[in-house]
Amino acid sequence: MSAKTCSEKDRHAAGHPCFGAGHQNNARIHLPVAPGCNIRCGFCERRFDCANENRPGVTSRVLSPQQALDRVRALLGHPEVGARLKVVGIAGPGDPLANENTFETFRLVKAAYPHLQLCLSTNGLLLAERLDALRSLGVGSVTVTMNAITPATGARIYQSVRLDGIVLRGEAGASTLLDAQINGIQAASRAGMLVKVNSVYIPGVNDHETLPLARTAKRCGADMMNILPLIPQGIFRECPAPTPTRMALVRDQAEHILPQARHCRQCRADAAGMLGGDIDLSYLEETPRRHAVVSESGDSQTHNHPGFLTMPQ
Repeated sequence: MSAKTCSEKDRHAAGHPCFGAGHQNNARIHLPVAPGCNIRCGFCERRFDCANENRPGVTSRVLSPQQALDRVRALLGHPEVGARLKVVGIAGPGDPLANENTFETFRLVKAAYPHLQLCLSTNGLLLAERLDALRSLGVGSVTVTMNAITPATGARIYQSVRLDGIVLRGEAGASTLLDAQINGIQAASRAGMLVKVNSVYIPGVNDHETLPLARTAKRCGADMMNILPLIPQGIFRECPAPTPTRMALVRDQAEHILPQARHCRQCRADAAGMLGGDIDLSYLEETPRRHAVVSESGDSQTHNHPGFLTMPQ
C-alpha cells in the first residue's frame, strides 16, 4: 500500500466514531434515504419500527434527499451535539448503492457542508460498480456486511440476490454476492477508502467461518472488522443469540487478524448523535410517516402510513 493511500485512510479515520477514532467525543448521523434492497437476508426484519428499538434496517420514516439535508442542518444546530458532528452516513434501510437517492443526498450534503465526512454501509453487491461515483462525491469510508465466505454457508443466510434484473437463489446467489464483495473491498481499499467489514455471527450457521472470513477480509485490504451478534428474527428467530462471553472470545481471536470495532451499537438507519446517546430528529418532517414496499424485483415505492415503516420482502 502506498504512503498516499495510507495517508488518505488516516484522514478518513480521523474523527470517525464508527471506526473507533474518537467515538466517545464525535457524533454521526445516518440518513434513511435508501429503502430499496437487492438482496434478501434471512436475519433482516424491517417491517416494524419502535422508537426504542435499536437495530440495523429500522427507521421511523424514509426521507427525500432534501429532507435528509434538513436533518443534517438541524443536528448541526443542536446546542450540545452540533459541534461534534463529523460524519454523515447512509446505512439503509435498504442497500444504499441500490438507491439513486443515496448519490443525490451525498451531492447535497457535500455542497452544503464540505467539512463533513461521508460514508455508507452496503452489502457490497454493487460496490465495485459504483465506486467511481462514490469517490467523485468524496465518500471516504465504507462498511461492507459480509456474512459468509463459501456459497454453501451463504445459501443458508441469503434468501435471494438480485443483479441486473435477475433473481438468484441458493448457492448461485451467494456465490455472486461473495465474488462482488471481494472485488468491491479490494477496489475500495486500492482507491484509498477506509474499509470495515461487518459480519453477523449466527451460531450453528456461519460461526465456523468467522476467522477465515477475517483473514479473507484482511487479504482484500479491509482495515477493520466488526463482528455483530445475531438479533434473532426473520428465519433465524428461533436461533439463540450468542452470549456476550462468546462474542468477546470470538472478537479476541479475530483481533489477531484484524482490529475489532468493539464499540458498535448496531445502530438504526436513522441514528443521529453520539453512539449510545441518539437524538430524535423525526419531528422535522411534518408529512405522515411512510413505508417502503420492496418487491421481489427490488423496486421500491413509498406510501403514507400513520405509524410505522414496513418493507415486506
